Amino acid sequence: MRILYVSSELIPYTPENTLSNAALELPRITNGQGNDVRIFMPRFGTINERRHQLHEVIRLSGMNMIVNDIDQPLIIKVASLPNDRMQVYFIDNEEYFKRKGIYEDKKTGEFYEDNDERAIFFTKGILETIKKLNWKPDVIHAQGWMSALMPLYLKTYYADDPFFNEIKIVYSLFDKPFEGILSDDMMSKIAFDKIDEKEFEHLKKPTFNNLLKVGIDHADVVVQGDEVLPDEIMDYIKKTDKSFKEYAVTESLCELYPSLCEVKD
Repeated sequence: MRILYVSSELIPYTPENTLSNAALELPRITNGQGNDVRIFMPRFGTINERRHQLHEVIRLSGMNMIVNDIDQPLIIKVASLPNDRMQVYFIDNEEYFKRKGIYEDKKTGEFYEDNDERAIFFTKGILETIKKLNWKPDVIHAQGWMSALMPLYLKTYYADDPFFNEIKIVYSLFDKPFEGILSDDMMSKIAFDKIDEKEFEHLKKPTFNNLLKVGIDHADVVVQGDEVLPDEIMDYIKKTDKSFKEYAVTESLCELYPSLCEVKD
């Protein structure tokens, strides 16, 4: 199988935590089973390009993403994980990712006001990149809140694009919340892409929990990535008919994606 992993955090490029660890270990497991695995993450300004040997993919240059009616250049960089035969692709843009912080300003501690736009750009940038690479995954596994829009865009914005037909989407939930909301006008920014607002009505108030709910709504499989998740999220999952993988140490591809294995069979 071809498996694409999407995460905003990944060891060794960001500090170690549950999300960045899972973003490394899950690809290692599936890659070790002989699958074709690739990873995408943002090229945050905290990442030392020289030390980690990032280089720009020239053949992917010239792409632009429109976010809220603003045309933004998309730069793709790539590196190889040390000791692993896996490539990591970095979504880059000076407006969104050059700053020396991941989600918040390092000096003030304030959450970036455009984190919603960064999430939209990250999502669309990945999907446009794999299309240009002509690398069609069987499974996209999105992890964490910054990847929560991936299921939504795959199942709505790209629904009529034959390249994305039959791709299954897995969404892993991690308890790494932010306070407050992403943006007062996040709904209008997504609606600009002509996605029906009923598909993401939770984002009338774009809190951490509501963002996760949007990811849950459009995923084929939902995975509990942290041992403990907010009660509101666990209760919401129980009300859905989603294939749900509870928190566990996984050893095989079909343990990770049981319903997808059934589909492949």
